[in-house]
Amino acid sequence: MTKTTTQVQATVSDMFGQSTAVLAQPSPHTFERFERRGGTTQAFIYVALAALVSAVIAAIFAPFHSDVTVVGQFLTRLITIPLQFLIFTGAVYLIGKNLFRGSGTYAEVAYSFALFFVPLSILATLIGIIPILGWLVSFVISLAMAYFGYLAVQSSMNLRDQGSAIITLLLAAVANFLVGGVIGTIMLGIFSLGR
Repeated sequence: MTKTTTQVQATVSDMFGQSTAVLAQPSPHTFERFERRGGTTQAFIYVALAALVSAVIAAIFAPFHSDVTVVGQFLTRLITIPLQFLIFTGAVYLIGKNLFRGSGTYAEVAYSFALFFVPLSILATLIGIIPILGWLVSFVISLAMAYFGYLAVQSSMNLRDQGSAIITLLLAAVANFLVGGVIGTIMLGIFSLGR
């Protein structure tokens, strides 16, 4: 049995509403309701919005940190957030499909993950500027992202087995950390050349 590939082209406003539903009623079923309402393009437009908010806030607060520049902070966030989202969701898709025979599509994975990633990352960015409280809330938001990621893996890759979903998420996190570290080092080198 194959899935239908008909997708509604969700607007950013639609995605905010879908994010609210996913955050208010967390379950694989809730993700299932929305995973085909948009695709990869909509997911990355939504993630680009989160990257822009993060980039603007980081640039505004860059002068308070001696080791970063306004332009460097802005460009780094604008580039690395979508890139790391791509790496992470790509790893979820490849690991879920190849290791556990998940039947989801990359578009379903990206769209499902965008629905919780965008609002939680914007919230983390806004609260993250507050000393100490920001760190604590960011930690709690990271735990929430792990939980929502677990639900999104179950839904988007159709991996109902808890172990398969958890291992997929953990291996994707390792892949994201390794590849993200390399990219981060390269970005740091590029943006520190201008100093």
